[in-house]
Amino acid sequence: MPNYLDNYNRWLTSDKLSDAEKAELLSIKDDDKEIQLRFTDYLSFGTAGLRGTMKVGMNAMNVHTVAYATQGLAQLIIEEGRTADGVAIAYDSRNNSELFAKTAARVLAAANIPAYLFDELRPTPELSFALRELKCVAGINITASHNPKQYNGYKAYWEDGAQLPPEHADVVSATMQKLDIFEDVKLADFDEALAAGKIVMLGADMDEKYLACVQAQAVNPEAVKAVADELKIVYSPLHGTGYRLVPEILRRCGHKNVFTVDEQMVISGDFPTVAKPNPEYKEVFDIGMKIADEVGSDLVVATDPDADRVGVVTRTPDGSFTTITGNQMGALLMDYILTAYEETNTMPEIPFAVKTIVTTELAAKICEAHGVKMHNVLTGFKFIGEVIKDYEKKGYGTFVLGFEESYGYLKGTYARDKDAVVAAMLICEMTAYYKAKGMTLSDALDALYARYGYCYEANVEIYMEGLDGPARMAEKMNALRNPAPAEIAGRKVVKFGDYQAQTIEDRTSGTVESTGLPKSNVLSFTLDNGDVIVARPSGTEPKIKFYFMLIGKDKDETVAKMEAYRESLGV
Repeated sequence: MPNYLDNYNRWLTSDKLSDAEKAELLSIKDDDKEIQLRFTDYLSFGTAGLRGTMKVGMNAMNVHTVAYATQGLAQLIIEEGRTADGVAIAYDSRNNSELFAKTAARVLAAANIPAYLFDELRPTPELSFALRELKCVAGINITASHNPKQYNGYKAYWEDGAQLPPEHADVVSATMQKLDIFEDVKLADFDEALAAGKIVMLGADMDEKYLACVQAQAVNPEAVKAVADELKIVYSPLHGTGYRLVPEILRRCGHKNVFTVDEQMVISGDFPTVAKPNPEYKEVFDIGMKIADEVGSDLVVATDPDADRVGVVTRTPDGSFTTITGNQMGALLMDYILTAYEETNTMPEIPFAVKTIVTTELAAKICEAHGVKMHNVLTGFKFIGEVIKDYEKKGYGTFVLGFEESYGYLKGTYARDKDAVVAAMLICEMTAYYKAKGMTLSDALDALYARYGYCYEANVEIYMEGLDGPARMAEKMNALRNPAPAEIAGRKVVKFGDYQAQTIEDRTSGTVESTGLPKSNVLSFTLDNGDVIVARPSGTEPKIKFYFMLIGKDKDETVAKMEAYRESLGV
C-alpha cells in the first residue's frame, strides 16, 4: 500500500497533470502536514457524494477526483444494465463547477452513457426534476451548497430523483477503490461527444416544464392577487443559481413588486459580498435589508448558491428585521398550507407530511391539530423522498410538505430534493396572506406560539478539523453513547435513542423499541421536561452537530436551559 509521499510523487510525475497542477504540488513540497492531508487517502464517496476544498490531490475536489467518481458511477450503471437511460448533469455558480460538470459528461460519454448536461448553471431541484422527466438512471450535480467559496462537491442521484441510496453509494465507493485514478479513468473529447449526440445540452424547454410543476404547488393564488399592488419583496440569489428562476416564478404568480439585490445577482464563485453564502446567516441580508428600508418591504428572501435552501428576514413590530429560522419557517409553512386548504375547501385526501428527527416538534403539533399524518425520518432529504416513494407504491396519500431544520423545503412530488424555488414561491404567497390581515411573518410566528406553546430550537457545531478529526469525532460520540448520561444539567434523560443500534430506550418503563429507521450515527436524549437534544456527525464537514429542541414560557428561559445543557455536555 503506497504511503502519502509515494502518492504525492506519483501525482507530481504523472503526465495526466497540467503544468499548473504540478506547480501547485511543488509549492507544498516542504509542507509535510499538507502533503499528508492531500495524499493519505481519497475523498470519501458516500450517499452525499463528494465534498471538499478545491486543490490538487487525492483528498480534494479537482478534475481528477471528479472523473474518478464518475467512472465509479458509470461502472454501477453498466452493471445495472441501464446505460441507454443516460445521466442528467447540472452545476452551480462555484469556481470550477462548469469544468467539473463537463469532465463528468466526458467520462460518461466515453462509457457510452448519454449525458444530458444543462447549458448553464441551474438550481439543484431542477436537476432532480430533469432526471425524472427524462427517465434517466442517475443524475450528477456539481455543488457544495452553502459551503465557503474554497469548497465544491459532487452529488449523485438515482432514478427516483433522490440522492444515491446507501447500497448504490457503497458499490460506487467499492468500485473506485479497485480503479486507478489515472490509468482506468477514460474521458471522451467534449466537442466530439457533443457532435456525436453522446452529450446532449438541456436548456429553456426544461426550465418551462420545471416552472410549470413549481407553480402548480401554489395553495391559494388569490392571496397574492389581493395584495399584489402593495406587497413588496426583496430577493437575493447570493451570487448563485436562483438569480433567474426565483424572480420568474414570483412574477408568474402575480407579484408585481419584486426588487432584486443587484450586487448579489452577479454570478460569482467568489461570493464577493458575503463571507459565507448561507441564508441561515443574517449578515448575508445586510444589503437586502437596506433596499427593503428604501422601498418599504417587510420581507427579504435569499437562496443559497445551488438554490435548494432559502432563508428570510421579516419586519417586526418595532420596524427592525429578524431572521425566521428553518424550524420556524417549516412550522409557518405547515400551518399556512393546511389552513389555506381548509379555508378553500381543497384539503387533499389522506394528506401526509415529513420532517427529520432533528426538526421542530411544533410542526408535528400543527399536523395533529389538522388531522394530518406526520412522518419522522433521518437527516437528509433522500429519506423524505423514501416516504413519498412508499406512498406512491401503495397508491394513496397526498404529500403536503417535507422539510428539515437546515432551511430546506419541498412541496410536490415533481422532485425529490429540497427546492428553494417552490419554497420562495410559497413563502411569498404566505406573506401575501398575512399582509391582507395586517400581519408580517413575525406576527404570524407569535400567533403560532400563542396557539401551540413557545418552542426554541438551536444548533451548535463543534468543528474537529485535521488528520485526527475523524478519530476525535468518533471519540466524542462514543463518550456520549457509552455510557449514555443519566441526566443532563440536572434533568433526567427519560428516553435515549441510539440510531446506530436502531433502538430507543424508555428509561421510565424500562422498554426498548426499534427506531424503525436505517442505521445512522445519531444519538437523541429526551429529558423529563420534554426537551430533546440530538447529536450527529456531519456527513460533509469535519464537525459534530448538536440540535437543541426546547420548550418553555419564553426565549429567555429556553436559552438559559440550552446554555446549561451545553455546559453539561461539554459543547
